[in-house]
Amino acid sequence: MSCLSQGKSTMLLGRGLLAWSLAMGTWAQLHAAPASLDELLRATRQARQEEARLNEEREAAFLAQRDKRAALLAEARAEHQRLSKDSAALSARFDDNEKKLTALQQALENRSGSLGEIFGVVKQVSGDVASILHNSMITAQYPDRDGVLSDLSQARTLPSMGKLEAFWYEMLREMTETAHVSRFKTRVILASGEPKETQVVRIGPFTAVADGHYLTYLPSTRQLTELSRQPSGRLHAMAESLSKATSGFVKAVVDPSRGVILALYSQRPTLLERINQGGIVAYVIITVGVIAALLAVYQFFHLWAVGGRVKRQLRQIKEPKPNNPLGRVLGAFKGDPARLQDKESAEVLELRLSEAVLREMPALDRFQSFLKLAVAAGPLLGLVGTVVGMIVTFQSMTESGAGDPQIMAAGISQAMVNTVLGLGVAVPLLFINAALAARSKSILQILDEQAAGLLAERLEAEIHA
Repeated sequence: MSCLSQGKSTMLLGRGLLAWSLAMGTWAQLHAAPASLDELLRATRQARQEEARLNEEREAAFLAQRDKRAALLAEARAEHQRLSKDSAALSARFDDNEKKLTALQQALENRSGSLGEIFGVVKQVSGDVASILHNSMITAQYPDRDGVLSDLSQARTLPSMGKLEAFWYEMLREMTETAHVSRFKTRVILASGEPKETQVVRIGPFTAVADGHYLTYLPSTRQLTELSRQPSGRLHAMAESLSKATSGFVKAVVDPSRGVILALYSQRPTLLERINQGGIVAYVIITVGVIAALLAVYQFFHLWAVGGRVKRQLRQIKEPKPNNPLGRVLGAFKGDPARLQDKESAEVLELRLSEAVLREMPALDRFQSFLKLAVAAGPLLGLVGTVVGMIVTFQSMTESGAGDPQIMAAGISQAMVNTVLGLGVAVPLLFINAALAARSKSILQILDEQAAGLLAERLEAEIHA
């Protein structure tokens, strides 16, 4: 109690001091300084009245604000009660709707029966077919045809009859167009990257050509584009004939992998590119082979012409002619009238005939030594190229490792190409040299036979004489 009394006394003292301060302030505003105690008392009284007035105004404002807050609180509570009632009603309605929805869903499932399983199959098959149509070359002729199937594969409700018919129609058209050769006009991306409107000939979903060039289909852009590297030779001629054909039958390329094999085949290097892979050794091998082949061809025609003249000389053995080896051999004995009267011995005659035959041998055996050298040098040069290629391969493995086969491809190609070129030059030249040797030996055999016949006639004449 003493503490409470002390607190009240302190409060009263504080209020008195505050009132005195206000009075003094008010009085100080009205008068510069109190002239007497009466003036000070009067000023204090005025200050207390002003303070009471201000307190009444603050209390009135507080009471008005309190009443306003109380009214707002009452309104909020009323609104809360109303919304609580509405929430309860909506919750009850939601529960009722859930029960009705469950009952309707069950009724739908009961009525649909096996349609749910059919819908699942349709979604799966439509997704697979949509992927096939998206990657099919036929889509270039019929763009945006896989949109229906994509929507059908992502549907969550039973499809309509129209969508099912569209699905069936697109499957049927894909199967039908697979067996057709069609010509249509569309935009083609050239190898240079420029688009061009041109006529395209399509063989099912397998092959497409335009202006004599093979095309490939890009599913991302749904456009046909030229192969960056076209196949050469017979395949290129087939593409040109297919582009120009309007009716009938022509030979054409059908790629069962739908362009993959054709693209890989077009990447194969040409003969000149393979030779370039062999390097300088390959050119040396080819140079040796070409020179040997030219010499062999020249010698072949020479022996063919000489053999013909020798055969004609055999039919006119009594009349030797100097335009063939047999005629010149016969002329060495029969063509000189002085030798017909000379009583030469058989040994001298044999030596003269041998000399005549030996004189004809260099022309008949010409270039055969070089051909034998080329036959032996071809594999050796190929072996040199193989060693050089393996050195390049091992160097690539040392620098980059053996993880990427393409890094070693250059060295291996150089090794294998040179080996093939060396054997390719040596094997044909081996057979050609054998044929030329056989031909020249047959002509030399005729010369030896006729020389031996002349010697036999001379010996027979000496015996009878």
